[in-house]
Amino acid sequence: MSNFTEIVDSLENRISKLLHKYEALRQTNHSIQEELTSVKKENEQLAEEVKNSENRIQTLKAANALLGSKDYTKETKLKINSLIRDIDQCIVQLSE
Repeated sequence: MSNFTEIVDSLENRISKLLHKYEALRQTNHSIQEELTSVKKENEQLAEEVKNSENRIQTLKAANALLGSKDYTKETKLKINSLIRDIDQCIVQLSE
């Protein structure tokens, strides 16, 4: 009978250890999930900042070309043509 109680005690100890490990892993997983969410938000913010910066760069290039710089005249002409097409589409939609 003592052999049986030793087996039961051993099983209880193992189960207890497994439960502690499970709880520790669950908490670690939770903290990693929170960190992942935080990093995703930061990544989205940085991507938005990059997009805004690229837009500002394009605007500054166009302004520089309009001020007489020869560096970005082709890009500026393309942007102006694009804006003219957008305006023409708006006029067509308004006249319908």
